[in-house]
Amino acid sequence: MTETNMNTSNPYDGERRAGTVGFPLPGVELKITDSTTGETLPQGEIGEIEVRGPNVFKGYWNMPEKTAEELRGDGFFITGDLGQIDADGYLQIVGRNKDLIISGGYNIYPKEIELLLDMQAGILESAVVGVPHPDFGETIVGVLVANSDETPDLEAIKKNITTSLARFKHPQKLILLPELPRNTMGKVQKKALREKFGDMFLSK
Repeated sequence: MTETNMNTSNPYDGERRAGTVGFPLPGVELKITDSTTGETLPQGEIGEIEVRGPNVFKGYWNMPEKTAEELRGDGFFITGDLGQIDADGYLQIVGRNKDLIISGGYNIYPKEIELLLDMQAGILESAVVGVPHPDFGETIVGVLVANSDETPDLEAIKKNITTSLARFKHPQKLILLPELPRNTMGKVQKKALREKFGDMFLSK
């Protein structure tokens, strides 16, 4: 991220554990906190990633209010990423705090579902978002992009992934688009997807 230089790395010497971003680099402190209270969470729990070190910026130029929101007084920067530290100290990033879906009181991390969708036949890439739902607060919508010249079977995909997910994580709807909306940096704009499909369950 632009507010910091590198924060973590899998070890050069030692086990490079797939699915993780390794350990904090020398001189970098990292902790997982409760997004609401800012309290440090026990090892293994999912929360917001905060970092402190000489690689962290001093603040946003001429934006003291934004700086105060994201940079704590003790120097820890609130990254906006959600993660967990396993028993061996490896950090796994599970998504962005703003993309967290809360459905029926359950926290749902889109990345877990996206990884399954990306593995399905005929799928190039996916994005999972939460949209308003009258009964659950939010519900899950999976947006898919097909490989060239392929027509994925959405019902078969939905059936395939639900065998690997708890029921509350099942997408209510899968939608096929020619491409995902991106910004000039190439990052998928999930906000645009939430706006595009935000009323699909409220209007029924």
